[in-house]
Amino acid sequence: MRPPTMSANFLLAPILECPSDFFQSRDIKLAVLGAGSVGKSAMIVRFLTKRFIGDYEPNTGNLYSRLIHVEGDQVSIQIQDTPGCIQVQEGFVQMLDSLSRCMKWAEGFLLVYSITDYSSYQSIRPLYQHIRKVHPDSKIPILIVGNKGDLLHARQVQTNEGIQLANELGTVFLEISTSENYHGVCDVFQYLCKEVSKLHHSICGDKRRSSIIPRPKSPNMQDLKRRFKQALSSKVK
Repeated sequence: MRPPTMSANFLLAPILECPSDFFQSRDIKLAVLGAGSVGKSAMIVRFLTKRFIGDYEPNTGNLYSRLIHVEGDQVSIQIQDTPGCIQVQEGFVQMLDSLSRCMKWAEGFLLVYSITDYSSYQSIRPLYQHIRKVHPDSKIPILIVGNKGDLLHARQVQTNEGIQLANELGTVFLEISTSENYHGVCDVFQYLCKEVSKLHHSICGDKRRSSIIPRPKSPNMQDLKRRFKQALSSKVK
């Protein structure tokens, strides 16, 4: 029996409204990027529903919205699934304009490849470099994920290759199996949500500090007495 395919409205849910000045209510906006057939959609659905669906129609970029708990705090999360229309030629990544817009929108990124597809692994570095071009001065967190860790018989990318790439790019790497390990998938998204939340806290703190009006310095009494004596002495002369 063929597993159900995804529809455009699958898993969409309303987000509760919160005061605009309450920084914890800010949406955590994540994007999942990678080549086609690496399991991006399956990862997102596994995280949000704990269910694994192994077969999907090629997506055109579904946006999933949910309220989740991160370290005891309830936050709203938006996850942008992306098409796998990525081509790497001579170290340069070619992608749809919609992916470039997605990179500008997102605050955290999962770069996913399949351990059974070496070409998908090769797309990770150009994707990372493109994100850093879009956010040159940003501390936006990026996590590299090697998916389909259960398909060891078909492995084309070794674990140490993922670790080495992450070390070279200065980011974090995890190898998971979306089909067999929900907790591994959950760890990936929870880690990224925590890093984005830290970014929100940092930005909020900077705004608070910049909005504080500096208090005028109180006059130095010794200095005032000295000036007063000088004024009196000049009058006496």
